[in-house]
Amino acid sequence: MIKNADHMTIVVSDINASIHFFELFNFTKTKAVIIENEPFAKYMNISNIKADHVTLVLQHFDEEATPHFEIQLLHFHHPKPQEDTNIHRLDKLGYNHLCFAVEDIKQMIQKLKNHGVKIISDILDFHARKLVYVEGPDGIIIELAELKN
Repeated sequence: MIKNADHMTIVVSDINASIHFFELFNFTKTKAVIIENEPFAKYMNISNIKADHVTLVLQHFDEEATPHFEIQLLHFHHPKPQEDTNIHRLDKLGYNHLCFAVEDIKQMIQKLKNHGVKIISDILDFHARKLVYVEGPDGIIIELAELKN
């Protein structure tokens, strides 16, 4: 039985820009290591792997959120990751987006705009939520959802 989501891993081209982006959503960097060769090559089925592996943990009010949730960033030294030319599209097969629940969607949008984050949709009222899409580094799509009372 699944208890809850544990983490999501995202391959990025600029590790520092991606760390900064997720810090805007209250994630804090807790670990940064280089993974290479065995056992990672066998586990991930990527020969000759070498990559930065950064763990960001969701924080609430200066303490870890419950349940625990992480964003793990991979920045490959080698092999170089394959680029997806359709990454900015929400109608492609595979990963679509990650959604974060927020208390005040307009306040969060303003915070993101102040940091140069691209807002890619208008706010939509749907299924008792206010929703909006934003785009981070490497075309990472994040949706924000404010539950309407």
